[in-house]
Amino acid sequence: MSELPAIAHHIDGVAVPSADRATFDSVDPTTRRPWARVSLGSTADVNAAVSAARRAFDDGPWPRATPAERGEVLHSFADLLISHAEELALLDTLDMGRPLTQTRDRDVARGAANLRFFADDARLAMDESMPGHARHHVYTRYEPTGVVAAIAPWNFPLMQETWKIAPALAYGNTVVLKPAEQSPASATRLAELAAQAGLPRGVFNVVQGFGAGGAGAALVAHPQVDLITFTGETRTGESIMRSAARGVRAVSLELGGKGASIVFEDADLEQAVAVVADAAFSNAGQVCLAGTRLLVQRSVYAEVVHRLVSAAETMRLGDPRDSGTQIGPLASEGHHAKVTGCLDAAIGEGATRLTGGDRHGWWVAPTVLDGMKSSMRICREEVFGPVVTVQSFDTDQEGVRLANDTDYGLSAMVFTTDLGRAHRISGRLRAGNVWVNCFWVRDLRSPFGGMGHSGIGREGGRHSREFFTEAKSIVMDIGE
Repeated sequence: MSELPAIAHHIDGVAVPSADRATFDSVDPTTRRPWARVSLGSTADVNAAVSAARRAFDDGPWPRATPAERGEVLHSFADLLISHAEELALLDTLDMGRPLTQTRDRDVARGAANLRFFADDARLAMDESMPGHARHHVYTRYEPTGVVAAIAPWNFPLMQETWKIAPALAYGNTVVLKPAEQSPASATRLAELAAQAGLPRGVFNVVQGFGAGGAGAALVAHPQVDLITFTGETRTGESIMRSAARGVRAVSLELGGKGASIVFEDADLEQAVAVVADAAFSNAGQVCLAGTRLLVQRSVYAEVVHRLVSAAETMRLGDPRDSGTQIGPLASEGHHAKVTGCLDAAIGEGATRLTGGDRHGWWVAPTVLDGMKSSMRICREEVFGPVVTVQSFDTDQEGVRLANDTDYGLSAMVFTTDLGRAHRISGRLRAGNVWVNCFWVRDLRSPFGGMGHSGIGREGGRHSREFFTEAKSIVMDIGE
């Protein structure tokens, strides 16, 4: 039997095993077999990584470099992502089953775009001067905060990792990244490419391992961590907030979602259903922004549901390395059990399965459920699988009420050709991100985050600048 590839930590510029040599397996969800052996991080490894990041921040050149100098390194880093696109994409596909065409053509490109955007944003941002004082010069500086703990999810590993590290690095911070245990590979490779691009030692560190009771918990509790950015599920976010309270450290939390897609009778139904299907089933539904609750005005309800069922039944399940595959397997055995358990519970509560729900290995066929009540578990909890529930409504007010009947508030979609209605409904939805007649269109200048159980804080554009820097007011007496 051949030796499995090894995935190490990356601490202070070099690949290192765990201090105690402990490892765990990364399992390919397509074959359901281990494909790599990963260093299992402990408190000792976290301490080493944070110490390296602390030294690099306190004494190293990175925080003291100009934004243009940092930007040059980050653009070189982005170039390396593009030149290693096939390799990076395959690592994410092996780890969590997302189709290779999507990890390569979308996620790597978006990762490079994240690095380029924040490199340029930091270079073009200006400090603020406040004229009008007779003998005093008043201005504001934005300075790097310190050591950033970045914890990334498993559903879009490389893209989410770069979304966190790009602004942190661009504004002069140092970073310790803890990727999800289900998707460790691309993070370590990112750190190696960052070093190749010219990032100084200790500026970007990666510690592999588990969250609760493991490397993740040790990282957010570490007293020398100044800032925490996390994407993941809500209960973990609550735990991180409690840890961050010790030491009064800032947090940015992008948590779960239960997005509503609202289709009005005047919508372009062909376009609406195509977008709804993509929003519900892309990445096997493992998307925090997914439109998992479809709300349709009663007069077009039957037609929309019929079209959606047809769209779901034409989606191709298969090996994610096959270019024709649209739906890959769910990312892990535990997650597959969760999703199928939610489906079984929904049927037990009286839901009607119109299509899907079939299980093959860790695949679940795109599923449409009718006969819903908002009180059902399937309508209240984040399933994070290829499952959409459908409900009807009559008036605009009822549609908004159903959409807002959730503890979450990350995303929503509105489908209408009435511009006035689009503005009115968007303004009344309790969601941090609202798309009208589209989905997943992102402008990196705009704020990103959620309301309620979907998180706290915003990142993107100036919001990232404000989060990853400290504003300092300076008042200087310049004489008469």
